[in-house]
Amino acid sequence: MKKNFLVLMLLCSAMTMAAQEETKYFLPRTALRFNMLVEKSSYTPGEYCQFAERFFKKSNVETQPTVTYRILSTEIVPYGVPDSTKSFKAKTDYKRNIKLINLDDSGILTSINTEPRRFLAPDKRFRPALKEAPLNPHDYMSQEILSAGSTAKMAELTAQEIYDIRESKNQLARGQADFMPNDGQQLKLMLQQLDTQEAALLQVFEGQTVRDTTEISLAYIPEREITKQILFRFSKHFGLTDANDLSGTPYYFSIEDLHIVPKIQVAADKKNKEKDKNLEGFYVNLPGKIKVNIFKDGNVIASQELFAAQFGQVEMLDEALFSKKLMTSVVLDPVTGNLESIKTDTTD
Repeated sequence: MKKNFLVLMLLCSAMTMAAQEETKYFLPRTALRFNMLVEKSSYTPGEYCQFAERFFKKSNVETQPTVTYRILSTEIVPYGVPDSTKSFKAKTDYKRNIKLINLDDSGILTSINTEPRRFLAPDKRFRPALKEAPLNPHDYMSQEILSAGSTAKMAELTAQEIYDIRESKNQLARGQADFMPNDGQQLKLMLQQLDTQEAALLQVFEGQTVRDTTEISLAYIPEREITKQILFRFSKHFGLTDANDLSGTPYYFSIEDLHIVPKIQVAADKKNKEKDKNLEGFYVNLPGKIKVNIFKDGNVIASQELFAAQFGQVEMLDEALFSKKLMTSVVLDPVTGNLESIKTDTTD
């Protein structure tokens, strides 16, 4: 009898241990990603650039290769990272109606008793557009040009070819060409071909500029208000430089605490929170609203208001929400830890 009773006690103990599972989770800290689209322009002078003024009255054609940079756009994107100071334990046992606890890959709590929110926003990562193959001017030069005995003669014949192309376009546009196309589509095609030939041949005088755009991202985790702090420096000749590199123009950022914090009606009262010394339960962030500016020379070039977890406070959900008589599902924002939705149904 004693033996059977001991076996029964061990079995009950094992079932109780299996039912009491403890999950460690984090609430997020809101980080910022500053994304800049930077365009690099590489200029290569034309092989007949010294004749540009003689044949086309262009006096400002560069004769030396150059590389320049410019910022096309800037944006501020918030994202969540685990906050090591907000690490909690959630215990599921026979007293609580908790079937499912979801964490993201970094351990941030995303939902309870339901699936987490699926982000349906389009992927905003920058992808460079496919570039067409550059035109080779020599592919559009006649045999007479290519066999000329000097650079000056080649330049002269090439210039004459460009003027002939322009005259052909004018005649087509006026309907005075010797061989007029049969319809508008054929006329459009002929004009496009002449435009391509002219653009290719002009490169030997005006040079060629190749542009490449890349996205550069800088990460920052705000902890307090900031009036003015250097984010990066930017040089027309070197692109994005270090904050201490005086060759670049400084770009600053500021963070203003707007002192706006959302409220929830399902938080535990203070007495219950004080009793919960082991930090067992479900906590959410009530994030504070901040305003982030990026500016240069006193002019704001990007601005965004957003909620950040570390500028708010932490609240524990009322334990009664997870009683055996209720089935409560909760969805949290993985960027701010805020309570996005809560749904409660009574159980049979």
